[in-house]
Parts: sequence; structure tokens; C-alpha cells
Amino acid sequence: MGEMDHLDRVEWLPEDWEALRRARSVLERPSLAVKLVDAVGMPLERGLAVLPERWGDLVQVATQRALQRALDVAVDSLGTESGFSRDRFHRFAVAATGAGGGSFGLLGLAVELPVSTTLMLRSIADIARREGEDLGQLEARLSCLEVFALGGRAPRDDAAETGYFAVRAFLAGAVSDAARFVAQRGVVERGAPALVRLIAAVAGRFGAVVSEKVAAMAVPVVGAVGGAAINSLFMSHFQKVAWGHFTVRRLERRYGTEAVRGTYDRLDDIRTVH
Repeated sequence: MGEMDHLDRVEWLPEDWEALRRARSVLERPSLAVKLVDAVGMPLERGLAVLPERWGDLVQVATQRALQRALDVAVDSLGTESGFSRDRFHRFAVAATGAGGGSFGLLGLAVELPVSTTLMLRSIADIARREGEDLGQLEARLSCLEVFALGGRAPRDDAAETGYFAVRAFLAGAVSDAARFVAQRGVVERGAPALVRLIAAVAGRFGAVVSEKVAAMAVPVVGAVGGAAINSLFMSHFQKVAWGHFTVRRLERRYGTEAVRGTYDRLDDIRTVH
């Protein structure tokens, strides 16, 4: 029996098939840049032109610090919180931090980004719970951290590297090593190779989106009000990616990884529900 025969025999519930279709639409087109351009009303190059020469170094430092803080939170506290939806609260809170960042410019990023990233992580965890994840499990908590990589694009990515499952495969080893290390030690040890590798893998992609956000916030006349709007878009973007990611994982638990991956890859050619 061939693989296609097996996939064709999987009986999908119509609502699950539709959820997978919607998830694929979100996950394969996660670009934030177009929405940011619409929000500021001009190309992001206008913002890049006014940034200092070493702004990339500042973004890199802020991104690494933000992800280290997110890793700490993922390991220590995500599994202990309640599972009710706080999406609007998180968007409001991140908008507030964006207003502060817009007021203080690029230098405010070092303070603002770790705060907004932690808020986003907690929102991602809420979405994960609603899609059936057991955040008492370390692997599930680290899968929340994966969302920051899934929502971005690294500068040297090509088409073969940007697909959802390609990114998951790229991250799989780093997530597995980090989970094994933390499980053995019981704590996050900064500088541990397994954890450094995970943060670096996520930062390479998350940093690209942070750079887009910085460019948008640097556009002349954006200021505090624009900073709040940009951060709200930033949060909404990662909430949507989180929903897509954890929808796929929920369906994998129900139908099996092979069946979900096969159907996901074939969705452009499928016109009827199996």
C-alpha cells in the first residue's frame, strides 16, 4: 500500500480539515512587513535611513536578551497559569510597551523588547492550552518558544527553508537537546551549549521580524502612538502564528503526524473534504 493510498483513507472531520486549511494559510504566509508598511504609511526603508549605523547590533543584543527571558519563563512558570483567554489583555499590554518604546526610540528597545516578548509568550501559551497542549510537559512549553521562529524569516532563507514543516525540522534538534538538558538539570543554566543553540536558532528568525518592527517604529512622525499600533500588530501576528502552529499539533495528535503532513502538503490540490 502506497503512502498516498494511506493518506486518502484518512477520514477527516470537516471542521478539522477546514482548521488545517486555515492554519496552512497563516503559517505559509506569516509576513509582518506588509502590515507594518500599511500601518506607517510609507516604506520601511524610510525608517532604516534614520537609524544609527550600529542599530543591527542593538537589535541583536535586545533579541538575545528577550529570548533568554522568554526561555526562563517557558521553563519556570508557563505550566502553572490558568488557561482562560487573555488575548485582548495581552494586545493592550504590548501596545502600552510599544508606546513607551516609540517615545524613547531605538534605545528603548533594550527595555521594551524583553517585556513585550514575555507578554507575547504568555499569550502564545494561552493559545496552546486552548488547542489542547499540556503545558505541564516541558516539550510543550518549549514549543511555545518555537512560535517566535515560525513567525519570522531569516535574511538568507530560500524558498525551501521557509515552509512551516521545514522550520520545525530545523528547530527539532535544538528543542530536543534543550528539553533533555533542562530535564536533567532542573534549571536553566545560561551559557549551557544546548540552551545557547536553541536561543540562537530562534533568534536568527525572530530577529528578522524585530528588525522590521524597529524600522517601522523609526519612521519619522511614528512616535508613541505609532509605536503602540506597531506593537499591537506585532502581537497579533504572533498570536495568529501560534494558533496555526498549535492547531497543526492538535490535529497531529488526532490523526497522526504523517497524515497531517501529507494533507497539509497537498492542500493546494485538494478541492473536497475527505
